[in-house]
Amino acid sequence: MGSMEMEMETSTATVREEEDQKAETDSNENKLRIKNVKNMAKNKKKKSMFHFIPKLGCMRLNDEFPAVAEKPDGDGSFDVEAGCKQKNREPNHLIVMVNGIIGSAQNWRYAAKQFVKAYPSDVVVHCSESNSSMLTFDGVDVMGTRLANEVISVVDRHPNLQKISFVGHSLGGLIARYAIARLYLQDLSRKPGEENGECQGESNRSFAEEKSKDRIAGLEPVNFITFATPHLGSRGHKQVPLFCGLYSMEKVASRGSWLLGRTGKHLFLTDSDGGKPPLLLQMVNDSEDLKFISALHSFKRRVAYANASFDHVVGWSSSSLRRRNELPKRRNLQKHAKYPHIFDEVASKTVKPQEVHLKAKIARGKTMEMEEEMIRGLTRLSWERIDVTFSGSIQRFLAHNTIQVKTYCINSDGADVIQHMIDNFQL
Repeated sequence: MGSMEMEMETSTATVREEEDQKAETDSNENKLRIKNVKNMAKNKKKKSMFHFIPKLGCMRLNDEFPAVAEKPDGDGSFDVEAGCKQKNREPNHLIVMVNGIIGSAQNWRYAAKQFVKAYPSDVVVHCSESNSSMLTFDGVDVMGTRLANEVISVVDRHPNLQKISFVGHSLGGLIARYAIARLYLQDLSRKPGEENGECQGESNRSFAEEKSKDRIAGLEPVNFITFATPHLGSRGHKQVPLFCGLYSMEKVASRGSWLLGRTGKHLFLTDSDGGKPPLLLQMVNDSEDLKFISALHSFKRRVAYANASFDHVVGWSSSSLRRRNELPKRRNLQKHAKYPHIFDEVASKTVKPQEVHLKAKIARGKTMEMEEEMIRGLTRLSWERIDVTFSGSIQRFLAHNTIQVKTYCINSDGADVIQHMIDNFQL
């Protein structure tokens, strides 16, 4: 009997132990289930908290450009190209991006990386730094020469390059126009046979000279693109919206143009070095030593992106190369279906080039006549005019910088404008 009682007690204890273990297991599972539910709720709440953060580019948690490599130079400029795994050949198209007044190479960083993401095997983008910060007060001619020298050094570093394009923001568009004249002239001045030291025949000479007409820095010119560039200068006639069209303010600004150094004189058309017309007027013609129009004409495309409103620095007519009475009515602008801030797209026809005569009365400083001469000179070439407006956006008050996405955190609404440029870019 004692043996049977002990066995029963042992069996009962075993059953109780199993029940206790099962209860403990169930309890642990319930705790784990509750913990998972809490974690899910916590993650959901956290996700909702960061729902709007992707709109602030500088606060994004993920690396937006994992396949893009930056190669900085010692002078502060840098090249942007695809990483080795993303390209199947060496790129042959150089894109030179030029900043505006008091700007830097970093101003084009977003656009440069978007270019490389779109065309990883085709382009290398160089963000220029030869005219940054206070150096942008040195004058369009000095800055244009510096840029030309910088481009030559970049081309020397990339032996596989065959094509070249320029993208300039604001003053950078004028700097680029001067630089290409320098680079175009340099190619024309190269004598046949210099590269191999041999004397070439007359037929080879003609071929080399003809071939050089379509080269910038020895490369085939393709796209010349400007963003909010004051092609007609900043002098009077409501070319600087900040002055509200008030003649008194425009006059004061013109007289104080020296505050911006030689650049200010060039922009306000108050320079007259050696009795010559203002530099911007000279740049609408070919001169004996600088072929401004021929260089611009050598590009397959010329594109002018212009803010139709809220740009307080550069007027719509100046950046779009149109007379004020040629500007479309804002209420008639049609919004682009794909690009929300792109509106009217107008391509002008090419007019047969002819010399524009700079009359003496223009050189004496009559603003409207000078403006007319610049329009006539530049529109002898075809231009694609892309009108942009950030109306309705909180970033509209920064339109001059938003159009190029200068800083993504505060200029992100211009991303569709950059994408429009990339989608229509000719390789």
